[in-house]
Amino acid sequence: MAKQSGKVAATANEAKKSSGKAAAERVASEGGALSHKEIVLILIGLMAGMFLSALDQSVVGSAMRTIADDLKGLELQAWTTTAYLITSTVATPIYGKLGDIFGRRRMFLSAISIFIVGSVACGFAGDMLQLAGARAFQGLGAGGLFALAITVLSDIVSPRERARYQGYILAVFASSSVLGPVVGGLFAGTDEILWITGWRWVFLINIPVGAIALYLVWRFLHVPHTPVNHRIDWWGATTIVLAVVPLLLVAENGREWGWTSPLSIGMYLTGAIGIVWFILAERAAGDEAILPLKLFKSSTFTMVTIVGVIVGVGMFGGMMTLPLVLQIVNGANPTEAGLLMLPMVAGMMIASIVSGQVTSRTGKYKGFLVSGTAFLTAGYLGAFTYTYDQPLWQVSMVMVVIGMGLGQLMQTLTLVAQNAVSASDIGVATSSSTFFRQMGGTLGVAIFISILFNSLPDKIAEAFKANQTEFMAAKDRVLADVMSGKIGADDPNVKFLESMKDAAGTDALGEKLNTDSSFLTGLDPALAKPFLVGFSNSALQVFYAAAAVVAVAFLLSWFVKAIPLRTKSASEEKAEEQAAMAAAGH
Repeated sequence: MAKQSGKVAATANEAKKSSGKAAAERVASEGGALSHKEIVLILIGLMAGMFLSALDQSVVGSAMRTIADDLKGLELQAWTTTAYLITSTVATPIYGKLGDIFGRRRMFLSAISIFIVGSVACGFAGDMLQLAGARAFQGLGAGGLFALAITVLSDIVSPRERARYQGYILAVFASSSVLGPVVGGLFAGTDEILWITGWRWVFLINIPVGAIALYLVWRFLHVPHTPVNHRIDWWGATTIVLAVVPLLLVAENGREWGWTSPLSIGMYLTGAIGIVWFILAERAAGDEAILPLKLFKSSTFTMVTIVGVIVGVGMFGGMMTLPLVLQIVNGANPTEAGLLMLPMVAGMMIASIVSGQVTSRTGKYKGFLVSGTAFLTAGYLGAFTYTYDQPLWQVSMVMVVIGMGLGQLMQTLTLVAQNAVSASDIGVATSSSTFFRQMGGTLGVAIFISILFNSLPDKIAEAFKANQTEFMAAKDRVLADVMSGKIGADDPNVKFLESMKDAAGTDALGEKLNTDSSFLTGLDPALAKPFLVGFSNSALQVFYAAAAVVAVAFLLSWFVKAIPLRTKSASEEKAEEQAAMAAAGH
């Protein structure tokens, strides 16, 4: 990178000494389009960094229960997730601006390095508080990996060609999402690997993977960069923390605290004050802001950002429910649940590749915003028929449709945001788009998980009343088997009935599943049925809400103004700007 940056700068200086059109053309030629082979080599480095981040999220999720049990801190489990979420979300827009100032390659290498160091700290954490702190540090690196990868791609490929290359990155993201639970389940289920506790390899595996990513990025990721003489927006960085952290905390912990509790209300007020201060700080910073307000002067950028937030709410909220349904209702373990999500991944990859190719060849993209939100809405509508005993192939068909919606949207939303701003703002536009979608996703998870578990006691109570005769008959059979000596006190059915002696009414049935679903393993189908029916009916409430939210995004997608896709990469445009300035004698 330094070589190329130096070369461009040197040529620009030469152009300043010369005059006329010829000198300007020489500068532009130095920032010319890369060959397909050069792009693919750079893409290898980008995908390595993306794989590192995406794999970690899905691996840790499937192993967290084992980790919390071993570190004797199950009650602190949520904080390990919250710490990572806060730092990675807050860091995302900051990386976008720093990449514009110091260069994407340098920041990408820094992000990977921070992530690896954080992974080592996580792997050797002695308790849950140490793990939460290490996850927070790890999140500081993770915040830059996705946004910087997409931004680098925009530097080297024109918007019209970018869609087909983004499909490769999304394929890495999708495949790692499936591979993660399998790997996480394998590590969590192994006592020791090379004399180290199995679950610690969930984090330590990032060391070799990260080393490979570092080498590939260092070796292949060479993109032109012209240093920008901007000051760092410290006030913006401070106030965005004040604005975002309280909202993320209440989103993650609102169910436990109570959404209207004094603590939650305090978080709302703090976040609101932070948002006002952040806007004032960004207005004062102008072009040097972490999130320049001038971006929102573009109606296209503003509208696609709103659509992205709404899609994030519906997409992440609904997607969080599906693995829970597969594990609790269909009895899949985390590894199996990951594999059962393959139809969604397949739909996502197919739609991503097809939409990318069509966009590249035709230059048309708005149709994918409309059809993507339509597919996503249709997928959730298809889930309205879900029942506890529905065949998995029918669930898989719903997943394919949802995946096809996501595949069309993920790259198109970013592409539209990038195309709506000037080349100099590509970094902040990409990171801002990613940031707002992450915030929407966090909000969606908080809302829909609350809908799911708040409705659970009532739905299970309704299912219990509807199946009471069958339930009581199964209970009598179990008690008869105990009396005859066929089964002992360690039988799952006996343990379940013993635990229910202290239940104060049918509402306690919902609370029992709310806190721990492991008792369903090995339970008589008639005894388990009220819980399975109740949980599946609660999941329907989530699908109803997700369909309604995504339907709003579908309506808004029609109003996104389709700006013709530019045919030059950001680097080419910047080189031409330099050439024009050099020719003018600036």
